[in-house]
Amino acid sequence: MEVVGEAVFMLTKAFKTAHPETPWKMIESMRHILVHDYANVISETLYDTAVNSIPEFRKQVEKYLTETDWVEWEKEEDLFNDAQDAVYKSIVGMAKNMRARGMSLQEIAEITGLSEMEIEEL
Repeated sequence: MEVVGEAVFMLTKAFKTAHPETPWKMIESMRHILVHDYANVISETLYDTAVNSIPEFRKQVEKYLTETDWVEWEKEEDLFNDAQDAVYKSIVGMAKNMRARGMSLQEIAEITGLSEMEIEEL
């Protein structure tokens, strides 16, 4: 589920918007908890997700894979990666400024989407 969450995080906003039937934010949030806030993982929720949600998600992913124009996607991949790097650098810069102004780790995490652990390392 960590790998799935990381892959979802890397998707473009346009793709996620075009496929609102998938709970993208929830998937990303679960990944952040599993990786950065693992002490608060609720095993029953994790199990329920694996058993009840992953099979439907898999069907959605298979559908998306068959619908994708891979030739067009390859043309846009470099542009996407550059944009993704720029966005992340911008978010990190914003988090550093917030931290310098004395905002709490929790406030910064809520605003930026970074984990408290990531913010502590800045």
